[in-house]
Amino acid sequence: MHGIFTSPASAPHSGVPTVGVVSHRILIVEDDRTIARAIADRLFSEGFVCDVSGDGLDAIAVASARHPDLVVLDLMLPGIDGIEVCRRIQAVRPTPVLMLTARSEEPDLLVGLGVGADDYMTKPFSQKELVARIRAILRRVERERAETPSVAATLKIGELSIDVAKRTVLLDAVSVELTATEFDLLANLAGHDGAVRSRRQLLFEVWGHRDGSGDRTVDSHVRSIRRKVGDDAIRTVHGVGYAAGGGTDS
Repeated sequence: MHGIFTSPASAPHSGVPTVGVVSHRILIVEDDRTIARAIADRLFSEGFVCDVSGDGLDAIAVASARHPDLVVLDLMLPGIDGIEVCRRIQAVRPTPVLMLTARSEEPDLLVGLGVGADDYMTKPFSQKELVARIRAILRRVERERAETPSVAATLKIGELSIDVAKRTVLLDAVSVELTATEFDLLANLAGHDGAVRSRRQLLFEVWGHRDGSGDRTVDSHVRSIRRKVGDDAIRTVHGVGYAAGGGTDS
């Protein structure tokens, strides 16, 4: 399973959906053939074009050749793991990544988010939720591309300076490298002037999740941001959500 251009079993000779308009190309990186085929068939039925790769090095080559709109990336792969695959793909061309993992250890998830993954799901997962997550990420990316701020806004959280138009963050005048999702989350909190934002609000406004699922996604991204800019940037309000500034507890 190396760089296969997939289609469902009912249309084995077709690389594009037979109905509707092709909108996005998805690269599925998964070494379990059964899981990869199930994902590909479901996404194909939803109007996506899919490429499938079964190992890390091949995935990098396919991403370079096909320029996918999003990558569904398994964490554990033969050869090099999903974290390194994500790192190399992002180094060439910023690409949305939804990471799949059979493990729930926080360090692995944080590293994955830190190298550019936008979201993650833990196996086993619902195919319906997978499609919803993919569509949410793609909507957010398209929204970002469409937005053209007429006035450059600069947001502040203590010693943090967030330039919304340039999408840059400075801490004590030193540049901080955040992923696209980390930046959006931090800017969202900073833009509400210390008001508490619930996880449900953040999931909808940053990720586009309409069903409120994925609280751990928010928590993991907050932890990743704190590792880069310090705990004081985001305040936890237990049982409610997060706010800009004020440390980790309330």
